[in-house]
Amino acid sequence: MNNQERIAIVTGGGRGIGRATAIALAKEGYQVVINYAGNQAAAEETKALCLAANPSATPLVIGADISTEEGATTLINQTMEAFGRIDILVNNAGITRDTLLLRMKAEDFDAVIGTNLRGAFLCTKAVTKPMMKQRFGRIINISSVVGVHGNAGQANYAASKAGLIGFTKSVAKELATRGITANAIAPGWIGTDMTQDLSDATKASIAAQIPMNRMGAPEDVANAVLFFAKEESAYVTGQVLLVDGGMGM
Repeated sequence: MNNQERIAIVTGGGRGIGRATAIALAKEGYQVVINYAGNQAAAEETKALCLAANPSATPLVIGADISTEEGATTLINQTMEAFGRIDILVNNAGITRDTLLLRMKAEDFDAVIGTNLRGAFLCTKAVTKPMMKQRFGRIINISSVVGVHGNAGQANYAASKAGLIGFTKSVAKELATRGITANAIAPGWIGTDMTQDLSDATKASIAAQIPMNRMGAPEDVANAVLFFAKEESAYVTGQVLLVDGGMGM
């Protein structure tokens, strides 16, 4: 199949890494479904940018809270109704509720786990049956270097992203014989809405810890997604790719 016949879902596609990923996929010819939970305007803007990147694309915007079983099922069912198949699932939706462990409320822990990890589980579970039927699928989970190394003040976020890595490896083993791969990408410090409010001094301190001496761009992560999405990547599964400017060395 050519890329125009491949259908890709990007959860949390309204901004940041999700937006860059949707645009990159559209530019390569994939038909993209842009999922959002609360900010429809941002998702519609991503759709317009996808069309600008590829005027022959037919991007679809679907609002659904993927942290709930109903929302995840709605996203997958509406995509199947629109396109009849799903080839690529990018589990990107994520939130933060940063604070030190002693100050962290249980509801803040649960909220982060609910979106970042449970949401990926629900969407992956819902998409597994159609992918198994077509004997092709690419599941790409956006984790974080925080899930590999941990980070003070982010116990909930780190737990969700570390869990996503274990989840990825388990799914990869379960589905490998069905033509379905599962891989994770662990971005380092990326310039998104989550980092734009940091002070210049903090940004400079972060950059000093990165061998490349700069934060990454959302497009850097999107390019890694494109690699895992390709049909030629069929023999790559269960991997965790750090896109971090060398922080993990």
